[in-house]
Amino acid sequence: MIFYAVVSISLALVFYTIGVWSERKQKKLKIWHVIVFWIGLSFDTVGTTLMSTMAKTGFKVNFHSITGLSAIALMAFHAVWAAIVIAKNDETAKAKFHTLSIFVWFVWLIPYISGAVFGIVR
Repeated sequence: MIFYAVVSISLALVFYTIGVWSERKQKKLKIWHVIVFWIGLSFDTVGTTLMSTMAKTGFKVNFHSITGLSAIALMAFHAVWAAIVIAKNDETAKAKFHTLSIFVWFVWLIPYISGAVFGIVR
């Protein structure tokens, strides 16, 4: 199961990174970015669920779990907000959306990196 969890989390990184940085480079939020954000969120949720199932200890309050929970919540907010911006077709919001995207991506990297580091240390 660890293999599937690591692959899922890594695919989340790939999809989220592609979505965030291509949106920034293209200077405008597009529908395909929103789809990629949702795919990244889905892979992150699957990977996190698999990791939690393997841990069998329940939710522990520590740096990794707090940042991880915060990151998933931010990713969900980000994906929903991106869908709303696309639905409203607000050109100004589409052009400035990358600011939120980059912030969420950086926050998401914290539990990704800490999970890798803590996993290696064990």
